[in-house]
Amino acid sequence: MGTDGVPESLSPKYESSFAYYTVHSRLPVILAQTADNLCRRKNDILKKYGQDAADELKFIIGKISKLRYEVQTNKPMLPLEGDGPDVAVWNDELAAQTAASENGEPPKWYTATWLYLECYFYRALNDFVRLAPKLAGLDLFGDQKRTAYNNSYHAVESLLTYLMEVTTGLQKGTEKDIDEIFSEFLQVALWGNKCDLSISSGSENSQKQCVLEQLSHLKPNILADDTAETLSTLRSAMTARSGDAGRVDIVLDNAGFELVTDLCLAEILLAAGLASCVHLHGKAMPWFISDVTKGDFDWTLDTMCATNNLAVSHFGSKWKWRMQEGSWMFKAHSFWTLPYDFSQMRDRALDLYQDLGQADLLFFKGDLNYRKLVGDRNWDPATPFCVSLRGFHPAPLCSLRALKADTVAGLKPGLAEEVSKKEEKWQVSGNWATISFCRDLRP
Repeated sequence: MGTDGVPESLSPKYESSFAYYTVHSRLPVILAQTADNLCRRKNDILKKYGQDAADELKFIIGKISKLRYEVQTNKPMLPLEGDGPDVAVWNDELAAQTAASENGEPPKWYTATWLYLECYFYRALNDFVRLAPKLAGLDLFGDQKRTAYNNSYHAVESLLTYLMEVTTGLQKGTEKDIDEIFSEFLQVALWGNKCDLSISSGSENSQKQCVLEQLSHLKPNILADDTAETLSTLRSAMTARSGDAGRVDIVLDNAGFELVTDLCLAEILLAAGLASCVHLHGKAMPWFISDVTKGDFDWTLDTMCATNNLAVSHFGSKWKWRMQEGSWMFKAHSFWTLPYDFSQMRDRALDLYQDLGQADLLFFKGDLNYRKLVGDRNWDPATPFCVSLRGFHPAPLCSLRALKADTVAGLKPGLAEEVSKKEEKWQVSGNWATISFCRDLRP
C-alpha cells in the first residue's frame, strides 16, 4: 500500500469498448463536419480575417482531411509541427510512448490508449490553426458552441428567472433553506453536463426543457450522491475561519447551457455565503469541441447582457461585475490541455497544484475531468473514489459527472450490476450520474 492509502499495484490503462467507437465513428465524423463547416463559413471567416487568409483556410481544411485519412487507416500519430510552448511537451510524450512500445513504433489510432488519443486529436487540430498565422484566434468549433447556447435559450431563461427568485430571499433563509437550495443547484450543474458536443460528434446537443422540471425524475439516476459531505466541508472551512467564507474553484467543462448552470452554482455559493470568491478554470485553447475558453465565457456574458429578458440580462451584468470586482476569476492554465492525467499534476504543473490547494473546495465538472481524475483506468466500480484519484489531493474535491465513458469508481458494491440490468450501455449514455467527493488527504 502506497501513500494516502493508494495501492502500489494499479489497474492497467483503460481501453474501453467505447474507445473503439470513438476512433472508428466519432472522430472521422467530427473531422468531416469541421471541414464542411469551414467551407460553408468561408465568406464569414474571410470577412473577419481578411481575403488574404484564403490560402491558410484552404491549408487548414487540407490538414483536417489528411488527419481524417490517417485516423480511418490506422496510421501512426505524428509529432506536432507548430511552435507553441507546449509542442515540445506533446512531442516528448509521443517519443516516450514510441520508445516504450514493444516494437519501437509510434502509437497508432487503433492502438493508443483512449484518453491520450482523444487529447492528441484536439491538440493536433489546434496545431493546424497555429500553423496559419493570419487566422490566429480562429475557433474551429466556435459556431457550434454559439448555436448550442442559442438553441438552449428557453432553458437558460427559465433557469435564470428561478435563480433571481431564489437569490432575492436567500440572505434571510435558514440553514436548512440554504442546504436545500445548494443541493438543488448542485444537481442543476450536474445534469447540465448532459449537453456535450464532443459526445454527439459536434451535432446539435442543446437543453430544450427547463432542467428544474427534470430534477425529481433524474434524482434516482444519481448513482453516488456525496452532496452532504460536500456541503459539510464548506461549513467546516467556515467554522475554522470563525464564520468567514473562503474560496471555491470550479474546473469547467462545456460551454453553452452547461456553463450557465455552473455559473448559477457559483452565484448560489456567493449569495448563500458559502464562498467569498469563486475561481473558474477553463481551457487555453478550443478543446473537445465544446469545452469553455475565455472567448466562450466572455461571449456568453455579452450575449446575456444584450438579451431582452430581465433575469438573463440581470445576471449577465452581475456576473460581469463579479469578474471586475474580483469575487469571480477566470483562469486557463496550459496543464488542462496537456497529455497527462491529474495524478501527474504535482510533477508537471506544481504552480497549478499549489494554486488549487488554496481552495476550500474544488468542483470538477464533466466526463473528461473525471477520466483525468481516475486516470481513465479499468476500476472495479466499487473501488472507493478517493483510491481512484491515486494521490491527487490538492484540496477537498467533488466531481459532478454524467457518465459518458466506461470508467467509474465509488459505487456501492453490486450497484453497477443492478444498473446494467436496467440499461446495457449505462456507463456511456449520459443518463446516469455521480456526485463523488473526496476529503483533503494532505498530511
